[in-house]
Amino acid sequence: MQERELIILLSKGNEVALSNFMDLYSSRLYYYAYGIICNKEMAEEVVSDVFYEVWKRRKEMPSIENILSWLLMVTHNKSLSYVQKEKNKRNSISFDDLKSFAFPIVESSLSRIISCEEITSINNAINKLPPRCRDVFFMAKIEHMKYADIADFFGISLPTVNYHIAFAVSSLRKMLKTPL
Repeated sequence: MQERELIILLSKGNEVALSNFMDLYSSRLYYYAYGIICNKEMAEEVVSDVFYEVWKRRKEMPSIENILSWLLMVTHNKSLSYVQKEKNKRNSISFDDLKSFAFPIVESSLSRIISCEEITSINNAINKLPPRCRDVFFMAKIEHMKYADIADFFGISLPTVNYHIAFAVSSLRKMLKTPL
């Protein structure tokens, strides 16, 4: 079933469509939330909240042009809200105290070639990128989002997205001392 068909069925209150919609997007949203929060349980809760928001706003869903961008925006906002809520609850969490961002390890034939040390080096290099640059790089290179969608998501210009990607690649190349 195509995404648009799912959204139309979802907007009519079809719970099976919601389940299929969740299957389609849950892992992407989880990895994105985890990249912000760095806590498995919190990321799962954020994704659950996102899909609750989808269900609440199901009648509006067909009018959303880019569903993935909208879902990532909701996930981003809920992740930051969740971190803020936890900070207020414990008074000890701050954005500076969060663990370093780490890209999820995805099994592929190429990943079997790359050693654990190399993956750690890559993640450490990515963690050293400025936060906005790191987020843009993640969306472009891991989520394979279009640059125009990334620009809309962050409210920045397309040249700024290009700058962030070029800066990230250049910085990673220097930090890893290998051609990318």
